[in-house]
Amino acid sequence: MKLIASLSAAIFLLIGYVGYSQVERQYLEVDFLDVGQGDAILIKTPAEQNILIDGGPDKQVLTRLGENLSFYDKKLDLVILTHPHSDHVAGLVEVLKRYQVKKILMTGVVHTAPDYLAFLTEIENQNLAVDYVAGQSDIALGDDIKLQLLAPMQDLLGKEVDALNDTSIVSRLVYKNNSFLLTGDAESVTEQELLNQQVDLKSQVLKVGHHGSSTATSKDFLAQVQPQYAVIEVGKDNDFGHPHFKVLNLLQQFKVNILRTDELGTIKLLADGENIKVKAED
Repeated sequence: MKLIASLSAAIFLLIGYVGYSQVERQYLEVDFLDVGQGDAILIKTPAEQNILIDGGPDKQVLTRLGENLSFYDKKLDLVILTHPHSDHVAGLVEVLKRYQVKKILMTGVVHTAPDYLAFLTEIENQNLAVDYVAGQSDIALGDDIKLQLLAPMQDLLGKEVDALNDTSIVSRLVYKNNSFLLTGDAESVTEQELLNQQVDLKSQVLKVGHHGSSTATSKDFLAQVQPQYAVIEVGKDNDFGHPHFKVLNLLQQFKVNILRTDELGTIKLLADGENIKVKAED
């Protein structure tokens, strides 16, 4: 009888868990993972796709993925490396080893830091599929949902660039009438290029560039984005002075709701195609 009761409890828990997952996937969920001083963004689409943008500075991303994906879900349909600085790429090395990654998207810009080289080696060892960004394009993710690649606007494959932050992949995630602008570490140069090209930047959510550095998030750029929420991925007591008080003041002037991972931990946003709400931690 104890065995039957245990099995019944296990079946109930499994059914309940699956049911919860199905309810959640009625939404587009964007999780800004708390990985300290670095970026890692998990996107879970209504079409059951998992997309990871950047992996933070260390293995902490594995813990965060485990907290925000089902225990049996080890699939990542797309991994995007915005640029090869260690606070974005280091955690991806272990992610490639632990998860089934279908495709990687990156710029292919030249960089010789050990974490980036380890990332490239793991790609080669597993013979993973890689696409390289070379100009603006759209990635269709299902009905009414797409990822617009806005920057960089030029082909960087095999090129050496001094200002790596401004090689960041900038993307705009659009689900019906909801939109998220995801900027990597793009700074004022990239922002001005997007403004000059009159790219549609308007988004309800802005992932603030370069952890809230004073070198990003200009007034003109913010005026075009017109965000309701600004998410800053940043570590506690970091050595860089992020986020900068000028950026925080500017966001307040624009009456933007500021969400910071150093204060709130992982930030989960749910989009139903019309409205976006902040989901409380479980």
